[in-house]
Amino acid sequence: MATTIASQLRADDKKIPKILLRSSWQTVNIGDIAHTPGVLRLLEQYIPQAQVQLWPSSVGDGVEEMLQRRFPKVKILKGSDYKEAFKECDFFLHGSGPSLVAQKHLAQWAKETGKPYGVYGITLGSFLGSVDAEAKELLSNGQFLFCRDSVSLQVAKNSGVRCPIMEFGPDGAFGADVRDDKRAAAFLKANNLEDGKFLCCIPRLRFTPYWKIKPNVAFDEKKHARNEEMREHDHAPLRECITRVARETPLKVLLCPEDKSQMEVGKQNLYDPLPDDVKAKVVWRADYWLTDEALSTYIRSAGLFGLEMHSPIMCIGNGVPAIVCRFAEQTSKGFMWRDIGLNDWLFDMDKPEDIARLPETVLALAKDPQGAKEKANSAREFVQKRQRETMAIVAKSAGA
Repeated sequence: MATTIASQLRADDKKIPKILLRSSWQTVNIGDIAHTPGVLRLLEQYIPQAQVQLWPSSVGDGVEEMLQRRFPKVKILKGSDYKEAFKECDFFLHGSGPSLVAQKHLAQWAKETGKPYGVYGITLGSFLGSVDAEAKELLSNGQFLFCRDSVSLQVAKNSGVRCPIMEFGPDGAFGADVRDDKRAAAFLKANNLEDGKFLCCIPRLRFTPYWKIKPNVAFDEKKHARNEEMREHDHAPLRECITRVARETPLKVLLCPEDKSQMEVGKQNLYDPLPDDVKAKVVWRADYWLTDEALSTYIRSAGLFGLEMHSPIMCIGNGVPAIVCRFAEQTSKGFMWRDIGLNDWLFDMDKPEDIARLPETVLALAKDPQGAKEKANSAREFVQKRQRETMAIVAKSAGA
């Protein structure tokens, strides 16, 4: 009898945590895709014994295959599979995103299972400046709330959220390590781009024109008007950066997308208006890509600049220099650059003084690759420290 009890105690000590990850919000943006492999990699690294099931919103466009290649042990749920996962899993982990994206499903988990949950690396209430009553209750009753920017963390506190652990926690996409080196190398070779001898640049409109890239999304006249109003304002400074890099350094520039709408924007607002001598050193990517090929390309570059957030996140997560340009229509996520020690590489496109200093900053990155790399690695080390600390809390909360 004593032996049986001892054996049971040893078995309990080795209990395998079963985690339900709610993530994968959409596939039209490589950043939204990157959240998931980033968090999965951190779970693999810091809680290797865990069994993880992914509850996605969307894994089409080849994303499911990409995830399964990198994480063959992860079960990707379909349809009503989540009902069985509610029974099997011990812990619900809400992945990174622009808000409490799966608030409805988190509430469902809390109501139907009574099991613990936590929120990992989100932006919160950055437009409204507060959270609604249901979100406040859900977040307060969670094991932890990690916000990916300090503005969101303050919003949570000001809204009266009283979660036991409320801290800055890096966006999950910092952890992404999915790669498609073969495809990236072939593209670079076909376009005469050499490793370490080009910068990447990403365009963006004020509002993503989802009506162009997603079915059943209605045209938004107000957002379209704002996009048209600010097109030239936002992209002229990038063209100046591209022109100066092309004329003052040996580097070339690759114009590439973070979402499916940006190939068109890159051609219209960056490539086409360039002088011929500059065009000779610029490559416009005409096709959308997935996160693995994009990351394999960024790693081969000398750095990145532009109007997007998650390509820079993936860059810094892999030690590649990256400059972020943001504006009022985006969430507060851009302020994470300040939080991880990269305030000098954060630019507000609504401030003339920031726009004025952008070209010199891009040139400095291009002309001092070693210094830029050291700066990127310093931020990366800070992020990795927070990843270790936050994942230790996830592990404890999940019973590991």
